[in-house]
Amino acid sequence: MCAHVLVAEDDEMQAELIRRSLLTEGHTATVVHDGAAAITAARKLRPDLVVLDLMLPVIDGFGVCRALRGEDDIPVLMLTARSTEDDILLGLELGADDYMTKPYSPRELMARIRTVLRRSGRTTDSRQEDTVVRAAGLSVDPARHEVRCDGTPVDCTPAEFEILLAMTAEPERVFSRRQLLQYTRGLDRASTERAVDVHIMNLRRKIEADPRRPARLLTVFGVGYKLRGGRA
Repeated sequence: MCAHVLVAEDDEMQAELIRRSLLTEGHTATVVHDGAAAITAARKLRPDLVVLDLMLPVIDGFGVCRALRGEDDIPVLMLTARSTEDDILLGLELGADDYMTKPYSPRELMARIRTVLRRSGRTTDSRQEDTVVRAAGLSVDPARHEVRCDGTPVDCTPAEFEILLAMTAEPERVFSRRQLLQYTRGLDRASTERAVDVHIMNLRRKIEADPRRPARLLTVFGVGYKLRGGRA
């Protein structure tokens, strides 16, 4: 189910999180940070889906949805911190296909996107390509929610899975604690950046031969963590 998704989100970190999650799922993505740019991009690119934040500058998400619905049937998934019943009903009345509130799990967002795309008929489920992400002896399967280390199954919590999926998709990239926390937010709303250290420690116990001397999940002092090893 490969699709071109337009992401309209003014928070750059949230937008980047969504973009990377979409790429991991096999989609392509275009990111804009205000409502006017969203309308222009939608008209020019005619994406398969729009992930639309409501609190956009220039033109808010309601205005963007109203403009798009006046001229096209592009599916819209609204994503916002506004969760009152009136906001949800207004979004749906304007033609939004789904509505998610922040904070959210990136995994749940990707599942919602798959559902909206399937309902829209713009893509099919006959995906042929391998969506398993592989690096550093690890394989992470987002469709089956499975992790293997050197071929051996690894049991991961949802937060550990999201962290490992992000790092396996971009080996050698240094992730800050704050960036990794973005991948788990919504799974545990009370999480802090220090909770990332606990997740990394637990992952090392599961994928390292010697957790005290990690060879895969490395600490980059003063910055965060990285996964050593190239994509397979």
